[in-house]
Parts: sequence; C-alpha cells; structure tokens
Amino acid sequence: MAQEMNTFLGGCRVLDLTDEKGRFCGKLLGDLGADVVQIEPPGGDPGRNRGPFYKDIPDPDKSLPWFFTGLNKRGITLNLETADGRQIFRRLAAKADFVIESFAPGYLDGLGLGYDGLEKIKPCLIMTSITPFGQKGPFAHYTATDLVGVSLAGMARLFGEMDGPPTRISAPQFYYFGSIHGAVGSMVAHYHREMTGGGQHVDVSCQQAVVLALRIAAETWDLLKVNPRGMGPGTSLSRPAPRTPVYVPIVRQCKDGHVVAMVFGGAQAGFVKSSRALVAMANREGFALGLKDFAWEKMDSSTVTQEQVDSLNGQIEPFLRSKTKAELLEMALQEEILLVPVNTVKDIAESPQLQARQYWKEVEHPELGESLVYPGWPVRWTELPAYRPQRRAPLIGEHNTEIYGKELGISAQDLVLLKAQGII
Repeated sequence: MAQEMNTFLGGCRVLDLTDEKGRFCGKLLGDLGADVVQIEPPGGDPGRNRGPFYKDIPDPDKSLPWFFTGLNKRGITLNLETADGRQIFRRLAAKADFVIESFAPGYLDGLGLGYDGLEKIKPCLIMTSITPFGQKGPFAHYTATDLVGVSLAGMARLFGEMDGPPTRISAPQFYYFGSIHGAVGSMVAHYHREMTGGGQHVDVSCQQAVVLALRIAAETWDLLKVNPRGMGPGTSLSRPAPRTPVYVPIVRQCKDGHVVAMVFGGAQAGFVKSSRALVAMANREGFALGLKDFAWEKMDSSTVTQEQVDSLNGQIEPFLRSKTKAELLEMALQEEILLVPVNTVKDIAESPQLQARQYWKEVEHPELGESLVYPGWPVRWTELPAYRPQRRAPLIGEHNTEIYGKELGISAQDLVLLKAQGII
C-alpha cells in the first residue's frame, strides 16, 4: 500500500503480532503513518470479544476496544503454529521494517521467528517485544492482568481511600503504559537505524513503564523511609518518624460536581496567595469569616496538626458547595486561585479547548453505515500536516487477499487451500 511520505513513518511496514499487551503500540505507530498489519489467528483475536460493543451488539467486529486499538491498521489472519504459516510470516518479515509482539519470552524463538532468526532474513529489522516484566529476570515468564500488573508495579498502592485498601484505576493502565514506551522505544531504534543502518531488539517491561509514572514515590521512600499510599480525594504531607503524615483534601465537592483546590500555606508563595484570594472571595459572600486574617505564610508543614488542617478546610467547603464548577473556574481565573474543575467524560467531549485544537476525529465505518468519533493525536508538528486517521480497525481477515494475493503473489486457489487447512 502506498504510504504518504509526509509522516514520520510513511513508507514503513509494521507487522503487529500483539494481543492486548501491545496492541496500542501498533496503533500509535499507525498514527505516525506506518502501514501496520495486525496479524490474528484464524477466526480472529480473542480480544475482539471484549466489550463494550457498538450499540451493545456482541460481535467480534463490533468491539469498541478493538475499534480503538485497531485504528490505522490493516488485518490478516495467520497460524504461526503451522510450518506453512511460519514460512509465510518470514516472507512478510522480509518486507517489513518493524515487528512488534507480546508473546511470552522465548515463544517466538521456539518457532524460529525470534529476533535472532528474523535478523538473518532482514538485518535492519526492528523487533519490539512488550511483556509484563521484560525478557529477563525472575518474573519474566509470569503472566499478568491489569490488576496484577499495577499492583506489582506499585500503582495500586497509590490509589484508594486513606483508610481503605489499595485499588486500581478502572480503565486499563498496565499494558497501555507498556505500549506507549514500546512505540517510543521503536522510534528510538528507528532513529538509530537511520543513522547506522542496523536493526535491534527492543525489550519493553510494562512493570518498569508503570514504575516510571509513579512520580516521586520511590524517592520518598529512599529519602524519608515513608511508604506513600492512596489518600482518596486528597494528598498527604509525608514527614519522617515520629511525626505521622497529615492528610490534606484536594478534590472537593461543589454545587454540580467536584473541583480540585489546594488550601494551604507555608513557604510556597503560590499556595499562600491562592488560599488568601479564595478566602477573600468567600468572605465577600459571608463564608469562611473565621479565616479573614489567617496568617497563611506562617503555616509549617512539618508541625501543623491534622486538627488545624481539618478546621481550615471545614470553613472553606460551604462556600465551594454553593457554586458550580463553571462559576468557580471563572472566579479562579480572575483571582489567580489554584482551582480547576474535575471534568466528566461529557465535559471532555464538549471541551471548547479540545474542539479548538480539532482533537476529535471522525472515522467512517462503511459496514455500520456511519462515522464514529475517536480521540486524535495530542502532538502537533510544524513541518507535518495535522493528524488524520488512515482507516478504521480491520474486520477479521479483511486484507488477506490484498496482502497475500497482491503483495505476496499467492494465487486465489492457494488462498482457498490455506484457509481450508487453518493456516490463514
């Protein structure tokens, strides 16, 4: 398929062997202009059976998660467990620039399709392997669901209520973080190839990708020997023993939802200025009068008590509950207060900022008789055109004839035979 050359990966071919652990990686490479070929087992990938489904119709060609991660890909079916299937894959690899996969470490090596085998076919090939814990180490052959992954990576510990158990974000995180770093690692390897001509094996650990996103959790333990944990709609002031952490609410209820507002003082001038302005705004409407002359700059996070923090926040909360998110945002912008609304999905879909940046993109689904709206690309480049999706996710085996027949030259009669034998 002819690719546009005014994209980062225009003219590059990606063979995508991933399941849910790495499918988003292929989608991202497709967003960058690559010709991504999703390779599924005959009959389709099991991930197609994951809902929610288009109009609640359970169908492997109507899975919304599949729609999203399959965007910008063509699709073929191929059984790598057969000798003929492996030979066909080798022919495909000889024409490819990238192979991305998420099998257990060593699986493809056992089929003769690992990096060492494929490198002999095409020395400049880049293979990216996305697994829960990487190719080496005591956990390398462990499997992991999203819950298992974010737990072993420490993320679950940082979410949840202060007096409750750790929890997970309801939307999958573990494999998506791994996929993002898989795409970044693939692009770095591509740059190296452009400079040297050599390919390489990119080894991605989803666990390490998530740990990298935990901000200063590891450093807090290293420096203070404090083990950060979930604090619900707030945060904690970590202090070395014997002082216990102090809980400071951040997410607060307002008239029609929630806002994020930090009410604190001390050495941080921004907090002092914001808290003083918020109190002044509340005072004008008869709220928080007990804080009118409060010396915010004298607060000391190392000595302040939980009772003092609770008293301060208790006085400001009635004012916040009397206003809508929009009203509070307008006031915050005028008074330079550290306050933002907590957007719902509806708010995001209707965001004037996202609309102004033309973030949402319509993708035509001819078999559904309509177009669906997808999230776009968060980055823009001055030397490249604005992102636009190339195609909707492929149907099962949709491009078998196009790729096997037109590109590899396999006859229609042989394709029928290969399908009957369970090879494609």
